[in-house]
Formats: sequence, structure tokens, C-alpha cells
Amino acid sequence: MTTITPAQATADSERVQELVEYYYDNEWTDGLPVVPVTQSLLDAFLATVPRDPEEVLFEIGHLNRRLTVRLAAINAAMAGCRPEYFPVVVSAWLAIAAEPHPARGIWQSTTGTAPLLVVNGPIRERIGLNSRGNVFGSGFRANATIGRAIRLGCINVFGLHPHKLDQATQGTPAKYSSCLAENEEQSPWEPLHVEHGYAADDDVVTAFVIRSVIHIEARHTQEPEQLARDFVDTIARTGALIHEYTSALLVLTPEHADVFARAGWSKQDLRDFVFAHATQRREDLAAVGKDALSHKTRWRLPGSHPDSMPDSASATDTPDRVPALSNPTSVQIMVAGADNAGVSAVVEIFTLNPPREIPLSLSRIGGS
Repeated sequence: MTTITPAQATADSERVQELVEYYYDNEWTDGLPVVPVTQSLLDAFLATVPRDPEEVLFEIGHLNRRLTVRLAAINAAMAGCRPEYFPVVVSAWLAIAAEPHPARGIWQSTTGTAPLLVVNGPIRERIGLNSRGNVFGSGFRANATIGRAIRLGCINVFGLHPHKLDQATQGTPAKYSSCLAENEEQSPWEPLHVEHGYAADDDVVTAFVIRSVIHIEARHTQEPEQLARDFVDTIARTGALIHEYTSALLVLTPEHADVFARAGWSKQDLRDFVFAHATQRREDLAAVGKDALSHKTRWRLPGSHPDSMPDSASATDTPDRVPALSNPTSVQIMVAGADNAGVSAVVEIFTLNPPREIPLSLSRIGGS
């Protein structure tokens, strides 16, 4: 085993510190230290995906900025990824590119949106992605660094620095990193990627644009209708209804998924129940000034506003009940977390239906 002298160790430590500070001085970080990137480290990342390093994975036209494979690799290395994580990062960027909202500037929004990645397939175990506890928290290198690779790309390639091009009023912790794996093994249903046409052994990354993650404490019931109404209440609350309709990703703990499955509910049954019951009383919307829509933006505003127009519910047989969702597919469902408590989450999302998913095979074969 090679040994180094104390003097060498001191010199190496000081050089690393100089590089870390250099990255800070150039605003190439998310506020946390990053890994200095050497050519050999970059080459190790690029070797995992047989794509041209100058190939563009994602671009934001109004910013006139493009993220190439090389730039994605540099930011993944800075984030602390291992090279074997890089195919997931590439697939994540391809999934992001397939979504309409990021290219139109949603990441610059005052709402404070952020990317959320969901990973399915055997890759979860191969690289150590966490799916079984603290999935929105810290402690797992693959989750933390893959999500962070996207954030650093946002900052260093697209210039989305807070107080500059990123105009988030408050933001979300997901702006540091947000990547989780589905707990397929403890789910009573087919996983997210299989539901959308992939094989169980396909490795797939799904990209969402999220506003917030709201936890649901429901340890008190084994009745599926009661549990589903807890989700409904969160989805349809007045604070969530900023546009005519909203969308949601339900991240169910295995215990909650089992409540529905034991009662014979499929994912579609839960989706249909939530869609049918996620409504808000017109008078409650009026009380918070959200009983009409802007005819320009379709954001909610008071009916007395000069730019207001009636929402779609006004022309129905039940105009006093305003739906929160446009379609059952506005609700996506996955299982993640530990089976130690009845704690699930509603993730507020902007998404197409179905969401955009990219198999890792595309990242590995150069998109052919």
C-alpha cells in the first residue's frame, strides 16, 4: 500500500481546499462544496455512455443555453456521483427535455419549482438508490448526488442562480436534490414504469416538475375510502388551486398501498376516487378570492376582478362544486418509503399525462 508523508498530505489538503474555494468564487456550487473535476475523472464518466460528448441533451431556447453530454458529466462529477450513476443522469436530462415546462422557464418561476426524478428497475439495487425509508431525505449517495447533478446543471449551464435567473419567492428543499426510487418489492401493484408500458426489468427514469411535498399522517384507519379522502383533502385545498386545475403524484407508503390493495382497489380505482371527490366548494374559493379565472393566464382570481372569466365548472350541472383535477390521469401513483408507519405524501406537480419516462437503454446506446 502506498504511503504519503505528513508534508505531502498537508500539501494535497491545501490544494483541494484551494480548488473548492475556486469553485465557490466562480459560483459553480449550490452552496455546498463540490468535487473538483480532473480530466481522468471526466473521462471515466464519459466512458459510461457511448454518446458524443458534444451532443445536446437539453436546451432552454429563451436563455440560448444548451447542456451537452460533457457538461452533464462535469456537473455529475462535481455533485459527487460515481461514474456508474451517469447513465441515470443522462436519462434524467432526456426525460426533462421531453417535458414541456422546463424549456419554457418553469424553473425560473416565482413558485419555486424543482425537478423530481423517480427511478425504476434493477438499476436501483445496482447503484444503491434508496426506496425504503427517508426517501425525501438525506443519507444515500446515489439519491443525493444524482438529484444534485441536475441542480448543478441548472446553475452552471443555464445560469439559474437564486436572486438572478431563478426568481423563486421561497423555493423548496428539492432545489438541492430530489431523486428517489420506487419501492417495487413492497408494492402490491405494478410499478410506475410498468404501468406506462415498460418491462419490469427495464431501467427507467421519470422526470416531474414539482412545487411541494406534503406529508399525510394517516395511521388511524384501515378503510380505503377514509384514507383516500385524506389525499383528496390535501389535493383540493384552496391553497393548491392556483390554476384552473392541478396535478398530483401520490407517493404511498407500503402500509397505505396495502390498505387499498386488501380492499381490492387497483391504482385506477384510487385514481378514479380521487378524481371524483377532489372538488372544492365555490363559496370556499370565493372566500379566498379564487372563484374565477384570468382570461389571459387561467390563473385563479376573484370574480370581481376586471380580467376574470368563469371557470369550466360554471357551465356544469353542479357549478357550486369546482373540480381540482381535469382528468383521472392528473393523479400519478407510486410506492416508496418504509413500512413502519402510515405516512405518505402528496407531491404537487406540473406534468403531462402520462409523465415523461426515459429508459436507460437510450442513455447507453447514443439515442438510437
